[in-house]
Amino acid sequence: MKILQRYFAINIAQAVAFVLVAFLALIAFMDLTSILPSVGKNDYGIQHAFLYVLLLVPGHVYEVMPVAALIGTIYTMAQFASSSEFTIMRASSMSTQMAGWMLAKIGIVFVVITFIFGELITPRTAPLAERLRLSAKGGSVSGEFRSGVWTKDSVHEGGVKGKVTGSRFFNVRQIRSDGQLEDVRLYEFDNNLRMRSLITAKSGSYSGNNSWRLNEVTETMFTNSRELPAPGAPLPNGQTRLSTYGQETAAIATRKLATLDLASEITPKILLVSRSDPERMSATELAVYTRHLADNRQETDRFKVAFWKKLIDPLSIFVLMALALPFGYLHTRSGGVSLKIFIGIMIGVSFILINALFSHLGVLTTWPAFITAAAPSLLFLLLAVGALRWVERH
Repeated sequence: MKILQRYFAINIAQAVAFVLVAFLALIAFMDLTSILPSVGKNDYGIQHAFLYVLLLVPGHVYEVMPVAALIGTIYTMAQFASSSEFTIMRASSMSTQMAGWMLAKIGIVFVVITFIFGELITPRTAPLAERLRLSAKGGSVSGEFRSGVWTKDSVHEGGVKGKVTGSRFFNVRQIRSDGQLEDVRLYEFDNNLRMRSLITAKSGSYSGNNSWRLNEVTETMFTNSRELPAPGAPLPNGQTRLSTYGQETAAIATRKLATLDLASEITPKILLVSRSDPERMSATELAVYTRHLADNRQETDRFKVAFWKKLIDPLSIFVLMALALPFGYLHTRSGGVSLKIFIGIMIGVSFILINALFSHLGVLTTWPAFITAAAPSLLFLLLAVGALRWVERH
């Protein structure tokens, strides 16, 4: 049985590697064509374009490995069927359960490889690719909106661990590839959602330990008139009274500072994650950002679904390889190898489409995130079990 296991493993590994390389070459070509218009701008050369495409490859390995495992296993099983090898194996007392167990042990290797690329390699290469993309755009990015990148955190007493005294909306117009922030705006509100202050800064940099150093700062404070000195009295810290309204409104004062140290839950990693595609984030990054959104009472459904997909999608390799097993029972008269490969490609495309469909439906209908992520795999598992029963009976 060890010899048979090794024979299965070698043939399936060769077929999966060939399919994986073919898919990666096709996707890399499409990535290259999308970045070519930027070549020649801002000292962005063709070598940068090729390096950008190369850095995206680990993420694509994670995405296409399940389909590559499906098509490669179907090809191997179809070859066994066409040469009657699988029939001989069955005649030599190899049951369907034994064949399925051999495929499962091979699938473990593919699952481990997928997790390594998705959780260890891609989180390190994706930021490098992003920096190269930023250099093609002049070294900065403004996020999904014209106004830049937006995120939210809580305001605490005495740093980031004290009592919550309000909320803050963090707006950055530009984020440079070196992590430097440009044109920063902070909108602070108290617990009653009354605006407390508006802080604008020309630039900002992260000092570590949840601290930001803002430069060329203008702070506008909205406070109740009781909290300010009497009319005509000087304001502290060089503040200038702009106007004073009624007791129920507010007094507005401004001050200008060369620098301002700001304690915030927002870190450069959260800023980068907030403008990243959840599908390209690691499970760890998704867990951290989902917790941050939940703490600030923001929508988390999309990121919860992406988190569970990160954990479940690699396990779908077992399901798709099980779906390929029935092709070994189909003889040449049931269709040639080419036809079976075509069917395998259609099944793989269907899995990708259904997986994406469930992801969007889960967010729109607020289905439980785990069910949304696991439903496509469970559906195809039922299909695999039904197909195996059908080929055994016929």
